[in-house]
Amino acid sequence: MLSRLVHTDFDYTLAWLRAVAAAVMFAHGAQKVLGWFGGNGYDATMSGFTSMGIPAPLAIVAILTEFFGPLALFAGLLSRVAAVGLVIEMIVAVALVHLPFGLFMNWTGMQPGEGFEFHILCIAMLAPIVVRGAGALSLDRLVERWLLAHRPATGELRDAHAH
Repeated sequence: MLSRLVHTDFDYTLAWLRAVAAAVMFAHGAQKVLGWFGGNGYDATMSGFTSMGIPAPLAIVAILTEFFGPLALFAGLLSRVAAVGLVIEMIVAVALVHLPFGLFMNWTGMQPGEGFEFHILCIAMLAPIVVRGAGALSLDRLVERWLLAHRPATGELRDAHAH
C-alpha cells in the first residue's frame, strides 16, 4: 500500500509543480502559523476560523495542513497526501469564504472580498501530484526504492503468514 502511495516517475514537470505549489502555499501557511508575510499568526487565525463557525479541531487541522503540507510537498515526502490535504483546504476555502465574490481576485479593491481564481490555480497545480506523484528529486522516490529493495520474497511472505 505504501509503495503505491509513494510511487512516482522521474518527472521534472511534477517536481516543478510541486516546488512552486509548495512555495506559494508555504507563504500562506507561514502567515497563519508564524505571522510572517503580513499574516496574523496562529492565535488570531484560530480566532478567525472559530468565529466563522469552524470547530477548533478542524481549524487546527486546516492551519497545520497549510503550514506542514507545503514542507512535505517541497521535500516530496508523502506528496499525494499533502496535495490531497491542500486541495481539500482550497475547496473548503472557496465554499466557505470566496465563492460569493466570484472568480476574480480583488485587483482593484472595488469588491468586498477576494474571488477564487487563486484557489482554482492551486487545485490545478496540485491535481497532477495527487494523480502522478511527486516526480523527480523527491523523497517519495527514495522511499519507494527502499521499500522495493526490502520487500520480502513471495515465498518468505507466504511462510510468514503461515506461522
